[in-house]
Amino acid sequence: MKKLFALLPFLGLFLISCEDDTTPIDTNPDPTPVEYTAGSANFTKYVAVGNSLTAGFSDNALFRAGQEASFPNMLATNFALVGGGSFEIPYMADNLGGATINGETDLNMDGSPDIGNRLILAFTANGPAPTPVSGQGSTEITNKLSGSFNNMGVPGSKSYELLAPGYGSLAALAIGAANPYFVRFSSSETATVIGDAAAQGATFFSLWTGANDILLYATGGGAGVDRTGNLDPSSYSRSDITDPNVFAGSLDAMLQAMTANGASGVIANLPNVTDIPYFTTVPHNPVPLDAATAALLNQSYGAYNAGVAGALNFLVSQLAITQEEADAEIAKRTITFSPGNTNAVVLFDEDLTDLTGINPALVSMRQATEEDLMVLTSRTFIGTLADPNNPTSINGVAVPLADKWVLTPEEQASVETALTAYNQTIEALATAYDLAFVDANSLLNELKTTGFQQTDGSVVTATFATGGGFSLDGVHPSPRGYAILANAFTAAINAKYGSNLPKVEPLNFTGLYID
Repeated sequence: MKKLFALLPFLGLFLISCEDDTTPIDTNPDPTPVEYTAGSANFTKYVAVGNSLTAGFSDNALFRAGQEASFPNMLATNFALVGGGSFEIPYMADNLGGATINGETDLNMDGSPDIGNRLILAFTANGPAPTPVSGQGSTEITNKLSGSFNNMGVPGSKSYELLAPGYGSLAALAIGAANPYFVRFSSSETATVIGDAAAQGATFFSLWTGANDILLYATGGGAGVDRTGNLDPSSYSRSDITDPNVFAGSLDAMLQAMTANGASGVIANLPNVTDIPYFTTVPHNPVPLDAATAALLNQSYGAYNAGVAGALNFLVSQLAITQEEADAEIAKRTITFSPGNTNAVVLFDEDLTDLTGINPALVSMRQATEEDLMVLTSRTFIGTLADPNNPTSINGVAVPLADKWVLTPEEQASVETALTAYNQTIEALATAYDLAFVDANSLLNELKTTGFQQTDGSVVTATFATGGGFSLDGVHPSPRGYAILANAFTAAINAKYGSNLPKVEPLNFTGLYID
C-alpha cells in the first residue's frame, strides 16, 4: 500500500503530461458544405416568361430595385450554384419607375402619367397614405435596349397578348395596340414575347401568366365584360375576362414554343384576387354619421325606399316575380342610416331588377354588405364631393358609387368561375408537358389566412402596408413576398427534378420600401 501511495505523484505528472499533449475536441465543428445538384434539370440557360409578377413589379411601378428583387432573379441566383448562366434583365433607368414616351408622360391626354412613379408611404394630415415618389423617371420607352433578356416578364400583359405580333411595336404603341415595356426590348416591330423568349434556346423556363386575364376585370370593379363564349380576343377590352378556351389555347401554344427544343420548366397556377389587399382593406361600411345627418339621409331616401317596394309589389301582381323574390329585393334595396361610424356605402348595382320602366327615379342602387369587396382606391374616393359646389353631394352616401369602385358577389362569381377553369387548364398542361407545378393559389390564400412565420419569429401576412407580403399597390408582392414565392417555385423544382436548390431568406428582402 505504501508503494501505491508513493506512485501517486508520478501518476499525476503522467496525467498532466497527457493533457498537455491532447488536442482539444471542437464541440461545434463547421458543418459539411452542402453540395448542390441540378438533378435531372439543366439550368444553363434560364428564361422567365410572364407578366408583372415575373418582371418584379411592385408599389404600382417597375423600377430597378424591384426588378432585382423579382422571383426569377432569385431563382437564377440559385441556379448559378448548379451551372446556371447569367440572367439578363431589361432594367428601367432608375428607381423612380416613371417613364416617358418621346418625352411625353400623358399619351391619353387624361392629365396623369401613363407610366407613373412607384408609391411610397407618405405621412399626410390624414395619416399614412401611399403616394407617388416625387421626380420624373428617366426611362424613355423609345430608347430601345439591345440584346436578348432572360426576364421576359411584361407588365400588363394578358395571356393571348404574349403571342401577339407587334406587341412590342413602337408604331402600334401610338394607337394603344402595343405594350410600352415590351417596346423597350422587343427584337423587332413584329416580334412576339413568346417568340423572343423561345429564340434564346432556354434549357429551363418558368411561365406564369393569366392573372391579368381576370385581374383587370376585378380591379376595375367588374366594369368590364365576361367574355366567356367569345373566342375572338380582338374584340375584348382591357377590362374584360378572357374566355377560358382562349386562355387554354394561348397557354398551350406558349408551352409548345418553350419546350420545342427539349427544355424543362416550371409553371404556376393563379391566385384568387379576393385574397389580395386590393380587395380586403377597405370596409363596406366606413361612413361616420351624427344623428342629425343620419335622420336627414333617411328622410331623403324615404321616397326611394317606398317606390322600390311599390314597384316590386306591382311586379308580383303582374305575376312577373314571386312575393318571396320581391321581399328579398326590397330588403336588399332599402337604404337606411344610423348614428355611428359604421354606415354602409351606397352603390349602383346593375344586377338588381331594372325598375326604371315603372319609375325612372328607381335606379338600381343599394347599400353595400359584407359580401361586397371595395377596391383599394375607393378609400380616397368615398366621402369626397361629386360636385365641389354642393356640400351634400358626398360620394358613397348621397351619390351612389359607380360600378368600378366595388366588386359585387355576382362579379366575384364570374371571377371565380374563370379562375377555376384557368387553374384546371394550368395543372393539366403541367402534367401534359411534364413540368414542375406551383400551387400559387394555395400559397396566397395561406399568406392571407395565417401568414408565414419567419426565422426571427415574425409573421409575413397579406395585411395592407404592414403585413410585409404585399407592396403598396395592394396587388403585387413586396420583395419579401416575392422571396416567399421564389421558395415555393424552388420547392416545386426540387420535388420534380430531384435537385436540392436552397431557399432564399425572405428576411434578407424588405417588406416595404421606405423611400
